[in-house]
Amino acid sequence: MSKKKVIILGGGVAGLSAAHELIKRNFDVEVFESKDIAGGKARSVPVPGTGKDGRKDLPGEHGFRFFPRFYKHIIATIKEIPYEKGSVYDNLVETTQIKMARFGKESIVMPSRFPRSLKDFEEILDDAFDSNLGLTHEDKKYFAERVWQLITSCKDRRLNEYESLGWWEFLDASNHSEAYQTFFAKGLTRTLVAARADTASTKTGGDIFVQLIFDIAIPGVSSDRILNGPTNEVWINPWLKFLRDKGVKYHFNAPLKQINADKHQITSVEILQDGEVKTHYADYYISCLPIDIFSKFITPALINIDPTLTNIQTLASSVAWMNGAQYYLNTEVNINHGHTIYVDTPWALTSISQKQFWNIDLNNYGAGNVKGILSIDISDWTTPGILIQKPANVCTREEILKEIWYQLKLSLNVEGEVVLKDEYLIHSFLDPDIVIGDGQNYNEEPLLVNTVNSWYLRPFAYTRVPNLFLASDYVKTNTDLATMEGANEAARRAVNCIIDVSNSPATKCEIWELYEPAIFDIFRWKDKQRYKKGLPWAPNLPWWVNLLKDIRVFFAKSLNI
Repeated sequence: MSKKKVIILGGGVAGLSAAHELIKRNFDVEVFESKDIAGGKARSVPVPGTGKDGRKDLPGEHGFRFFPRFYKHIIATIKEIPYEKGSVYDNLVETTQIKMARFGKESIVMPSRFPRSLKDFEEILDDAFDSNLGLTHEDKKYFAERVWQLITSCKDRRLNEYESLGWWEFLDASNHSEAYQTFFAKGLTRTLVAARADTASTKTGGDIFVQLIFDIAIPGVSSDRILNGPTNEVWINPWLKFLRDKGVKYHFNAPLKQINADKHQITSVEILQDGEVKTHYADYYISCLPIDIFSKFITPALINIDPTLTNIQTLASSVAWMNGAQYYLNTEVNINHGHTIYVDTPWALTSISQKQFWNIDLNNYGAGNVKGILSIDISDWTTPGILIQKPANVCTREEILKEIWYQLKLSLNVEGEVVLKDEYLIHSFLDPDIVIGDGQNYNEEPLLVNTVNSWYLRPFAYTRVPNLFLASDYVKTNTDLATMEGANEAARRAVNCIIDVSNSPATKCEIWELYEPAIFDIFRWKDKQRYKKGLPWAPNLPWWVNLLKDIRVFFAKSLNI
């Protein structure tokens, strides 16, 4: 019996993940990637022309990435990718801090101890934000209650109520201080998911924020892990080699040109290869293309088969920019042993000092004089800068890099301490996905942003086109966020669908739910009873619920868990 063939469109994390799961299950797999490098938004890229005297080009990134503890799907996959004497999983290293840097003021470090009650949240906020931030006691008390509400709300309320509620509205930000708006409303959405607080879905933002809190709660693995070297060197390239060795056919510089369909299904796809459009056939097709790209290939023929595909075209406009820049320094500047969030920056910057985590010799890159790399993510491209006084999406490449450096210095060179000096800077690099135009820039790979009520527009991994499946970060998943984890989960779901329709005897891919500690089950159960009766969430619970909570806390402490 011949193998069933699957064509995968797009060779980023979703495409590689789908190929990984399919090749294990004895399918014939062929991947078409439009770029000349694998990895999609997760890739690292060489900085052209920087390698001297036989050294490698300096390592650049589309944007730094991290692997929170709640990631399960992508972690399971990288544990299966061989690397030297172990697996790629061995290349993950832990960070220990998250810092919040401010203009002209001392930075603060995010708290690490886990709260178990509303009162605990209030105390933590008082401890963590006790410096002169401008936050009132009422600000902290109100935010603590909102976080507690997210943790103790039932799933039905989150989906049907919080999905329709913007983060700004949920936090009642308009009625609180400017500091409250900066730290809790704007900061948590712009820097983490490149979203606007007034349009970001509370369901998505809240679920992820709560997961990060839960990550801190459990002893063991850090809540924040990163790779110990340039992404493609220590992850993507070993992955691609592993898949090719297993039989996956992976093509570079092979963009999709057209999807052909009859009245019932896809009949073929047309791919541009070596200057020629070639037609390819398969039993099944998986689109792992970004939503803004795939939406352009949804033809009337496909819509006739599955009218809901028009939702993807509608959703395609719900994207934002979150791209990276790197600064190569002649000295190692370790700003923080982890990520730094620059809460006052108009361009919503976050950074990580990479050299301290990398197990590579930087003398083998560039001109051999780089001692430190500061990797930045820029999440707001539409707000004017400070020095340049223009939004990033209309600046030149030089202006963007100059403005970022200026905003970093305003945040770090404070209270007499000079962390960044101009003489440290050897070279800077901006993600090549940012195409500089004449007065208006273009982003080749924007990021899906989960806005209010967008969940209902998002597709499942299957479609009514019987041989078309979707595996990208906009697919409905438990992860519910445009991340590597979401892309991997979507790929697993698409592969499960193919296993199902092809009557394959292969085992289905494992899918994980978001983790929610059992200690809060009683609270969520109580809220579900209220939700069924049409009642709002309430912080005050009957005495017997508090008693059960106290009993659980007592046994948890007794067992040291």
